[in-house]
This record gives sequence, structure tokens and C-alpha cells, in this order.
Amino acid sequence: MSYLVYARKYRPKTFEEMIGQKAVVQTLQNAVKNDRVAQAYIFSGMRGVGKTTAARILAKSLNCEQGPTPQPCNACSICNEINEDRSIDVLEIDGASNTGVDDVRSLREGVQYKPIYGRYKIIIIDEIHMLSKSAFNALLKTLEEPPPNTVFIFATTEFHKVPATIVSRCQHFEFKKISHKDIREHVREIAEKENIQISPFGLNLIASAAEGSLRDAQSLLDQAVAFSGEKVTDDDLKEILGTINRDFLYSFSSAILEMKPDKIFDLVEQMIDSGYDIRFFYAELIRHFRDLLMVRSIETANELLTYEEKEITRLKEEANKANADELLRCLLSLQEGEPSLKFSSHPRILLESLLIRLCHYKRLVPIEELIEDVKKLKSDLSASANVPDEPPSMRKVSPRDSIGNEKKLARTEASQRQQDILSTEKDHKNSESRKKFKTSTDTVLKNPSVQSFMKKFKAQIISVEPEVNKKK
Repeated sequence: MSYLVYARKYRPKTFEEMIGQKAVVQTLQNAVKNDRVAQAYIFSGMRGVGKTTAARILAKSLNCEQGPTPQPCNACSICNEINEDRSIDVLEIDGASNTGVDDVRSLREGVQYKPIYGRYKIIIIDEIHMLSKSAFNALLKTLEEPPPNTVFIFATTEFHKVPATIVSRCQHFEFKKISHKDIREHVREIAEKENIQISPFGLNLIASAAEGSLRDAQSLLDQAVAFSGEKVTDDDLKEILGTINRDFLYSFSSAILEMKPDKIFDLVEQMIDSGYDIRFFYAELIRHFRDLLMVRSIETANELLTYEEKEITRLKEEANKANADELLRCLLSLQEGEPSLKFSSHPRILLESLLIRLCHYKRLVPIEELIEDVKKLKSDLSASANVPDEPPSMRKVSPRDSIGNEKKLARTEASQRQQDILSTEKDHKNSESRKKFKTSTDTVLKNPSVQSFMKKFKAQIISVEPEVNKKK
């Protein structure tokens, strides 16, 4: 028999073997047990959490020779055919490659025929969200009123793309991400069955890298065994997974929290020489500061973090270099800079600039201290303002104060004299301008041509000067 990867070899064959989907499993088992199977289901969730597996198990439960039963036997011919993906009554269709209305039309024609060997005809469409709009519309009537003993099961990783008209005709089940603890335990069981030696730290690395996907964890274990053999070391796992050396992370956090910006450039150079991707390293640095904030803020951080006790102790020692507010400020700044780093044409320069700026954060004065200083200054000023002034007769005037007062008085008198002179000159200029205007007017009136014009048209000359105090 050809080699089977762990993801296929250890694929659950019964509802009881499914991991981390208790609510979905219990609902489907009760539906089969109480004969309340719906005509259509939608299974949504991230990759590798058991959507297609649950669809196959439901198909076996409905068509098993011992059923319908919540526990298929996996021994009869029908169960074996479904396990080997060769059952005529169970059609598994890839929605990504059958997106058109013609594909749905042929499917509608096929479901009109009754099942040949089993009780139900099961139609499993994976990645249902990839169907076109016309294909969805062509499926509506068949989905609402399917032929007897026909069940549709849809699986999708992008539930929001499925039209509401489809969702309203189905029962929707949301498959959750599988917990870190469940993934680690499942990988440990596989390692025991396959006689693979792997440390608890290695199990944590695989579970963390899987990010909630059980299939990803199985594939990573398969890859590690292919690289290292039956004895998987922690260093081999770090190299396979591309994990950032935690000593690097501590070096960066120490430089930031100890306000040593001169170390940043050397550390960035070492990180690049080690072959790490800048953006991936930045994401790990954000997680590192999140861990520091967690151990600094709560006492039960070891229950939430997946590290060993030794690593938790090291995190606490590093977090004690700053208070929770400073760690939170650094964490938020790192998150705000991530989009810029992602699209920057010079990611290294931007990374160095961001980290150097973080080194100066501890020098910032908290706003609370500034408010207290302002309040103290106001209280001091109000206290000094309430002190009564001494009468002029009781004040002692020093020789320096006397000389200063005399100088001020002299400057005031000089300024007043200068203003009087300017005012006098302005009045004199106005008087001369009026005399010139009157002289020029008399000269014009004595002109013979002007006098002849005035006699001919009986014109009358009105003074152009405004009448002063006419109303008076």
C-alpha cells in the first residue's frame, strides 16, 4: 500500500474522534438519532477544522448498513466506499472548479434519481462560496424542495460570500478553531503511535504554528519526521518552522526597555544576516511584547501562555524592566507601524526607525505627572497672590529702585514731547495745503475764458471745501 500522510491516515472516521467541535457533533448525532435530518447544511470555518470530515461522517451515519445511526460501523461496504471516496450515492464536488450554471444544471438532473445502494443521496460541495451568482440562483429551487432522501452539505471557508437566499434554506454550523491544548495532545498521540520522539517544547512549537488547524499540525509533524527521522529535535523544528530565535527577541526588547538605541542597528544587522524575513520577525516581536505585557499585568499568565515554566520566568524578568503602561505603549506603537512596514519599499530603514523611537518612550513624562505639576504651580501662584501688599509709606525703596523709577519717568516725558512735536508739524502742513488750494482756485477764476463761460451759462461757483459745523 502506498504511503499515507498523517492528515489522511489519522482522519476521524466517527463523530467521537472529531476534536474541538463538541456542539456540532452533538447536534448532528441527535439529528440522526431522532430522524430530524435537514435537507441542507452549511459547514463554515477556517481550514483544517473538520468540515469535510463531518460531512463524510454524516453521510456514513445515514447510509450505514447498521443505521441510520450516530455511530457508523466503518466495516460495512457502504462505509468503506465512503471512506475511500468511491461511493456512487455520495457525490463530493469541488465548488472551485464547478462554478458555472451548467454544472449546477447537470447536478440538478443527477439528484432526480434515487440512491442506488444507500438510503440517502448525499451531495457534498466544498468551497461553495466559489459558485457564480447564476449558479446559486439555479440551485435555489432544488435546495428548497429537494427530491426525497437527498441531503446537501456545503462547506466553505468564507461564509460571508454565500448569498442569504442559500443560507436561509440551510442549517448553518460554525466550526471553531481548535485549541492549542487539543492540537498538542493530538500530535502527542500520533507521535506515540508512530514511535516518534519529540519534546514537549517541540509539541508546543507545532501547535502554535498550526494556529488552530489540526490538519496543519499533522502536516507539520509529517514534515518534521521527513527531515529528522523518528527523533525530532527542537533545533530541527525551529529550522523547519522558521521560528525566530527567542534570544533575538529578548535582545531587542532589552535594548528598547533599557533605552539603548545604539544597539538597534547591530541587532537588525544580525537578524538580517540570520536569514529572517523582516516582516515575519516584526510579527514575532509584536507577540513577544504581548507576552511581556501579559506576564506584567496578570498573575495567572502561565495558564494562558503555552510556554514552559522556565520561559515564563524569563518573560517575567524581562517585563520587570518597565511598567504595564510602558509595555502597552510599545505594543500599540508596534501594531500601528505594521501596515507601514508591510507596504514600505525600505522595510529595514522603517524597522530601525520604529525601534529607535520605542527606545525613547520611557523618557516621556506621563500626563498625570504633568497635571500634578500644573496643579502645584497654580496653588503656589494663588498662595503668593493672597499675600497683602504693603502701603506705599511702609515700603522701603532701594537706591536701585529709585534710579529705575527716575529712568522710567524720563523716558515717559521724552515720549510725550516727541508726540507733541509731531502733532504740531501735522497741523502746520494741513494749514499750508489749504492756503495753496485757495490760491490756485483764485487763479483759475481770474482766467478770461473761465469768466466768459460763467457769464454765458450763468454758472455759479460753489466752494469745494466742506462746511464746518453747518448744522450749528
